[in-house]
Amino acid sequence: MTLCNFNLPLDLPLELAIDAVSDYSPTPAPFASKQPVADPGRAALDVHLAKLSDADLPGVEQLKEYLAHQYRRNFRPCTLRNTCISVTQFLRFLQAAGRSKLSELCREDLEGFVEHEQDRGLKISSVYHRLGSVQPFIRYGINQGLIAEEVLKRPIRIKLPERLPRAMEPYDVKCLLAVLDGVRNRAMILVLLRTGMRIGELLDTRLSDVQLEEKKILIYEGEKNRRGRAVCVSPDAREALVAWIEKRNPHYDYLFYGWKGQRMSYNNARVRFKQYLNRAGLAHKGYSLHCLRHTFATELLNAGMHLECVQQLLGHSNLEMTLRYARLSDRSREEQYFKAMAMIEQEESDGLKQRDRQLPPLSEAPELLQPHS
Repeated sequence: MTLCNFNLPLDLPLELAIDAVSDYSPTPAPFASKQPVADPGRAALDVHLAKLSDADLPGVEQLKEYLAHQYRRNFRPCTLRNTCISVTQFLRFLQAAGRSKLSELCREDLEGFVEHEQDRGLKISSVYHRLGSVQPFIRYGINQGLIAEEVLKRPIRIKLPERLPRAMEPYDVKCLLAVLDGVRNRAMILVLLRTGMRIGELLDTRLSDVQLEEKKILIYEGEKNRRGRAVCVSPDAREALVAWIEKRNPHYDYLFYGWKGQRMSYNNARVRFKQYLNRAGLAHKGYSLHCLRHTFATELLNAGMHLECVQQLLGHSNLEMTLRYARLSDRSREEQYFKAMAMIEQEESDGLKQRDRQLPPLSEAPELLQPHS
C-alpha cells in the first residue's frame, strides 16, 4: 500500500506519513473527528444501535435497551463498546444453541458460553472481562422479568492469577532513553515514564491541561475510575515538554496530536514505542506502553516514597492496587533475606550444622483470667 492509497502527498515528510497511516481507520467513529463532540457517549450509543439494527439475534432489542440504560447512567463510550461486543457474542452463542428468545436462557447456557470462549483460545483475562459484561446484562433482564432468577442465583466467578506488574529493568530504561529522537516522541515517552499517566490519559490531554510553571499536568477525568488528579512533571520531562511545545502547531488542541491535529490514536503511539524498542535491542523483552507506568511506580517505591503518595499519583481508587508494586520492590524484605542468607552461608562454611535457634516470640502471652469462684 502506498501513500496514494491514503490520498497523501508524495513529498510528505516521513514522520507525518507514519502519523497518517497509524491513525488511519477505514470506518472512523463519528466522535473521532478533529473537533471534539459535545456528547461522545451519545455518539457511541448511536453507532452501536445502528450496528444492531440489522442483527437477527435473540434478545437484540433487550440489548439495545440495556445500552441506552448504560448511557443514561453516564457509562463511558468504551464501556458501551465492550458491552455491545461481549453481549453480541453471547447472543450469537445462544442462537447457535437453539435459543430463540431470552426467556429460554438457563444457567447451563451461561456456563457453556464461558467454556466456548475458553475453547476459542481467549486469554483467561479476556473471558473474565467478557463475562463481566454479560452477567450485568442478564441481571438487567432478570430485573425486567425477562429471565429466570435461577440463572444468576450463584454468579460465575473466574479466578485470575495475581501477576506482578511488569516494570522495565533500570538498564533497559537507559537503553530506551538513549535512542529517543524526535522532539514530540521523546516528550511523549518521557512524560509517560515520569508521571505514571495511562496512555489513554496522555492522549486525551489538552495543551491547556499542562501547567509547566507548576510542574504538573491536570487529569480532569481518570481513564479507568473517572477520578481526576494532578501528576507531577520531573525536570527532564519538563525540559522535553518545553521543547515540544515550542515546536508544535499552536492551533491544535491536543498536547500530542496525530494527522491534521486529530487525537493521536493508541496504535500510533504503540507503533512509535515498538520502533524505539527495536532500536534499543529490547524488542524481545515484550515491553508495552503500560510498562512505563509500572516502571514509574516501582522506581518511586524503591526511592522510599510512601505507598499512599504513590497511590494518589497513580490514581488508584484503593490502596490494594498499589500494594502490588510493594510486592515487587520491598527493599526491607530483601535486606532481611540477604542478611539471613549470609548467616546461613557463614555457618555452612564454618561447618556448623546446628541452627535450632530460639524463634523470636510473636507477641507476649496473654495473662489468663482467674477462675470464677
